This record gives sequence, structure tokens and C-alpha cells, in this order.
Amino acid sequence: MKVTVYNLKREQVGELDLSDEVFGTEVKEHLFYEVVKAQLASRRAGTKATKERSAVAGSSKKLYRQKGTGRARQGSIRAPHHAGGGMAHALEPKDWSYRPPRKVRIGALKSALSLFAKEGRLIVLESLEVPEIKTKAIAATLSTLQADRKSLVVDTAGNEKLVKSLRNLENHQYLPPEGVNVYDLLRHDHLIVSKDAAKALEARCLR
Repeated sequence: MKVTVYNLKREQVGELDLSDEVFGTEVKEHLFYEVVKAQLASRRAGTKATKERSAVAGSSKKLYRQKGTGRARQGSIRAPHHAGGGMAHALEPKDWSYRPPRKVRIGALKSALSLFAKEGRLIVLESLEVPEIKTKAIAATLSTLQADRKSLVVDTAGNEKLVKSLRNLENHQYLPPEGVNVYDLLRHDHLIVSKDAAKALEARCLR
């Protein structure tokens, strides 16, 4: 498929051939659910924990002799039914992360990229090189590109001026091609990529 290439003033400067297999494939929304669920599960801290009887403070001595006192048998003051004792069936830290198969992950990424392309929310630029580190200037550029709501900006790693200009904008995010993921794609309105980044994304999905 051919897409229009713009400059930072939204002037058409050419066209770029992109793979239909990556940017023009069928959009399979059920894959979005599978991959986003895995991403969010992997972000869970899983650090909840309570102390069982072996972890609380207290003597391990038997409270009193087993027989002859007329009272119920007791083995430890750290037992769950004593005040200050450990919890029965204590909660333990848990790792919630899991990884869907690669075919599912790449299929979801291709579907997300194709969704942006089909809906006209993909903007390919000749270059994302900015002359200086200036948040106000990059905000004006995004407005000129008609992508001033929520945009994911993708360029090859090393463009420090772009990264530092974007990082103070609450509704916009920068990612290198290798960091682009389905969750961050779907929570933005526009995808802005340089020509080099578009080709890097294409290569990543086809390898």
C-alpha cells in the first residue's frame, strides 16, 4: 500500500510503500483483548502479603501442659485464633505476568497498525528531526499536523531533541519502533511515524 509522506508543516513531499501484510491486514479486535490483558497483568505488582504463624513475633513455647488443666489444648501463642497470632491461609506475593504466543502478539500489533491506517489516523513524516528542545514548538507542530489531541510519536532511537520536547506533554508519548505496543497504540488518537520508523515497524512485524 502507498501512504502519503508529509513534512512537519503537513505539506505533501512524497509517498512511501508499506507492506499490506502489516499496515493493510484484517483488523482482528479479539487479539487486542488478549494482548492488552497480558500487558496489564504483567504490570501488576503482586506484592500483597500477610504473615502466617511462622512469621509473627511470639514464643514457640507450649502455653501450658497438655492435660490436667481443664482448658483446651494450646500449642503456640502464634496460632491464628490468638490475638496477635499469624493469619490462617496467609496471602503470598504472586507473579501475575504471562506472555501470549508470538503469533498472537504480532497479529495484534499488525491489526492495530492497520486500524490506524484504515481510519486515516496514521501520519508518516519525512523526518522528525526538530531544531531545538522546545515543548511549545513541538506542541505547535502537532497542532499543524492535526494530531494535537493524543498522539503516539515514533522515531528511531537517538532523537533526543524530540524525546525531551515531548516528555512534558501530558497527552502525547514518544516510543522507539522496538517499544511500540498494542496498549499504547490503542490509547492514542493518532500515530505519527517517521519514514525510517515505519520501515522499522514493518521489519519488526515481518521477521
